[in-house]
Amino acid sequence: MAVIHHTTLTPSKLELLTAWLPSRPWYRGGAAQPRLARAGGFRLDDPRGEVGIEFAVVTDGSGPRPITYLVPLTYRGAPLDGAEHALVGTMEHGVLGRRWAYDGCQDPVSIARLAALIEGRAQAQDQGVSDLPDPEVVAAYTGAGAIPTDFTTADDHEGTALTTPDGTTLRLHRVLRPAADGPFVPAQGATGHVGGPWRTPEGTRARGLFAVLHPNTRA
Repeated sequence: MAVIHHTTLTPSKLELLTAWLPSRPWYRGGAAQPRLARAGGFRLDDPRGEVGIEFAVVTDGSGPRPITYLVPLTYRGAPLDGAEHALVGTMEHGVLGRRWAYDGCQDPVSIARLAALIEGRAQAQDQGVSDLPDPEVVAAYTGAGAIPTDFTTADDHEGTALTTPDGTTLRLHRVLRPAADGPFVPAQGATGHVGGPWRTPEGTRARGLFAVLHPNTRA
């Protein structure tokens, strides 16, 4: 179980993301600096209790219309070997000291726990309260066997694709779009998905897909 410390972070998570988001190919903002606000998200527990895992949802209000992004992050007490390219930044935590924040799509602990969530072996946790499940984050899996986690990560204009050697692909929707009311409807042929809610700038509640799993295409 992750323990949520209500303390200071320097720089803040939003400050780190303000500098990092414009470097991503899926960022839709213009030349202006992002103007970010928290819009929701959830956490996953690391069974070893070593890595903080957060799937943050933030809205950028710098452009002519707000754009909402899904930003998985992991927080570590030491650098992750070989992951310099995935580093979002470092910050000083008021309780835990220096923390290294990484793109969660490129952290093996985060990816393993996301697969466990889709399979039903893990439960989404409230973003700000320790040991409190978040029932509004839903996951489903209709595949057979364990989801492979030997993914290669690639960002593109549409989001992030995590692909295994056999072609299994877990696609994260970085730019979030509200879904119609009712059950989540992933793309045809998908074998798993994760979806949940977030807050709009108007203060209303939206919900949509966060990630979709597609089966291997090379069998």
